[in-house]
Amino acid sequence: MTEREWREASDMRSSRIALAAVLVGGAILRFWGLGQGIPFAVGVDEPEIIDRVVRMMRTGDLNPHFYDYPTLYIYVQLLVACVNFVLGASMGAWRSLGAVTPADFYLWGRATTAIIGALTVYVVYQIGLRWGTRHALLAAALLAVMPNHVRESHFVLTDVPATFLVTLAFLLSLAAHEKGTPRAFAAAGAVAGLAAGTKYYAGVVALLPLAAAYLSRSRESSRIRCALAALGATAAAFLVAAPFTVLDLPGFLNGYASVIGANLPASSVWPGAVLSAKHLRIGLGWPGLLLALGGFGLGVVRIVTGPGRVRFGLSVLLLVAYLPLVVNRSMIWARYLLPVVPIICLLAAIAVVSGVSLLRRFSIPRWARTALIVALTVSALLPPTLNAIGWVRMHSRVSTQFLAYDWIMANIPAGARVAVETRGLLLPEKRFTVEHFGRLVDRDPESYATDGYDYFVSSSQAFGASFAAPHERPEQYAAYRRLFEWGLPVFTIVPSSEHPGPELRIFKIPR
Repeated sequence: MTEREWREASDMRSSRIALAAVLVGGAILRFWGLGQGIPFAVGVDEPEIIDRVVRMMRTGDLNPHFYDYPTLYIYVQLLVACVNFVLGASMGAWRSLGAVTPADFYLWGRATTAIIGALTVYVVYQIGLRWGTRHALLAAALLAVMPNHVRESHFVLTDVPATFLVTLAFLLSLAAHEKGTPRAFAAAGAVAGLAAGTKYYAGVVALLPLAAAYLSRSRESSRIRCALAALGATAAAFLVAAPFTVLDLPGFLNGYASVIGANLPASSVWPGAVLSAKHLRIGLGWPGLLLALGGFGLGVVRIVTGPGRVRFGLSVLLLVAYLPLVVNRSMIWARYLLPVVPIICLLAAIAVVSGVSLLRRFSIPRWARTALIVALTVSALLPPTLNAIGWVRMHSRVSTQFLAYDWIMANIPAGARVAVETRGLLLPEKRFTVEHFGRLVDRDPESYATDGYDYFVSSSQAFGASFAAPHERPEQYAAYRRLFEWGLPVFTIVPSSEHPGPELRIFKIPR
């Protein structure tokens, strides 16, 4: 079967209206409820970026002194915050850096992430065109409604930017193979270096331009030049994106070792693989997950038999190189899988369009093949679409954190010292003296009174597991019972369908 025969003839035509609908729909999902939770309940890791951005603005020290992940997106957010500050100052919103707080920069920061998330959908479309327009539209549509990608596009975190750069590096690697010039491979390598400068694990995408160079039909000396161009550009771009990796070498090495040490490889990859598959199943739904697996299998076959050995080879290589880095860890979150989610969406689209196209060798009528493609497309798109819409609707509702924040601002006097469990509820530090604890029961209740605290806020994000299964955590359950009996309860908010979020209990500390 030739390349032309493999594609449906109608699949060669572009559809601007369909593409516009996909892009607009993806953007709406990513901007819907973007400001929710600011300033009292931002994402759990958002302050890691925004707080450092504000510190850099005030001190001029561009060293992050933080190496849980590289610095590129911190610098991007620094640029966005500076523009935000200059425009705000021009309109009289503030007259000095001392007048701003981190809360003033979250909305613009989140909008930046949402824009990057929406752009990733378009990059996936461009990749999909290497297979055909139907492939491109379906792959882009799947990413546009992917619940995990939609969710993380609402926060100032590194996962969505890293996903964009990995996907762009994939596209540029395909383009480099098509052009065969060192300059094209250098461009792909540079973007791979930027991906590594955003999230360490994303650096695995640097394998793609090297593989594309190896698989090119050029002479060996030309392939070597292209590979060296990609490697050099990767290293240079990474150092530009994360310069203090070298400039503060001891700090980087200590910080990196600390992060990796806290997330050591698990004793067995099987539980991690199962959990990762569960995350993908929740995001894609069973039809989408099965189609992605089918697309992966088809990709392996095409690597051997063709056509499209290179593009399938790069797709499979990215998955087999990246996924072991994630599944073989002691902590696995759904957002860790995001860098390969666009390729998973592409493989699902390939399974639908190309898989059905294989039926033409059995003389099945075109209308039957088209009907099957429509049915598979609906089954692939419907579950993630409903999940994504459900999440943004829930995210946009008044949360328990908002109600607790509102009560605290109205009832707790300014200057009070408050102990807050987890970082799920943020209070203005100009109004209160606030300290956050992972678990309030990690110290004796009486010590809070001794240290001068006036109130404490406990969250079900910490105590919920012990209360849900006291027999599994008897000591922790008993400690929380003692804490709650010791404190003087003043306000409790329980989550509901109208007020999502954790259960929050506010206590006054007895004297």
